[in-house]
Amino acid sequence: MFVALVLIIVVIAVVAFALLQNLSLLSNGNDTAKENPVAVFETSLGTFKVEVFLDKVPITAKNFVDHVNNGYYDNLIFHRVIADFMIQGGDPNGDGSGGHAAEYHQGYGDPADPESWVIPDEFHPDLSNVRGTISMANSGPNTGGSQFFINVVDNTYLDYDKEPLTSKHAVFGKVIEGMDVVDTISEVDTGDDTKPDVDVVIYRITLESE
Repeated sequence: MFVALVLIIVVIAVVAFALLQNLSLLSNGNDTAKENPVAVFETSLGTFKVEVFLDKVPITAKNFVDHVNNGYYDNLIFHRVIADFMIQGGDPNGDGSGGHAAEYHQGYGDPADPESWVIPDEFHPDLSNVRGTISMANSGPNTGGSQFFINVVDNTYLDYDKEPLTSKHAVFGKVIEGMDVVDTISEVDTGDDTKPDVDVVIYRITLESE
């Protein structure tokens, strides 16, 4: 009887240990996702938050995070706004012509000329240009610098294609709070152009842990 009781206790202990291990693994998996930073956009039309996918596209996400930490985006504007499409910002020139990567990447630009720095295209099969996602704006393959856009509708045709690389906009985050603010920005008056008649200013972008 005593031996049987001991065996039962041992079995219970083994099962409990296995369950604890599984719970630990699940917790670690969740912690990985929680390590993604959240970018808080404070704009002239309100505040919204974006989870930045460092876990899925580390080069692209780090480039954005570095710019945020350097204050690069402070007081820039959303220079290109198209209703039922997207809002675009991140250009220090305010007209779509400027911006560069936060650091030099081997083979992408001149190490002595920061204005030439760009990042290599980076894509993840789970990420697509759907409503609420933030993606790299660029002028062709491997030309991403500092400009980004936020999709206000599903724009999956902008996703990465293999040859001939007809689409090449890398998603690196998603709005998790304040999508109504993004929608409001997308609906401002732009006249005959895509630049808002009244500047929509990004006062600052800061980071918080999720």
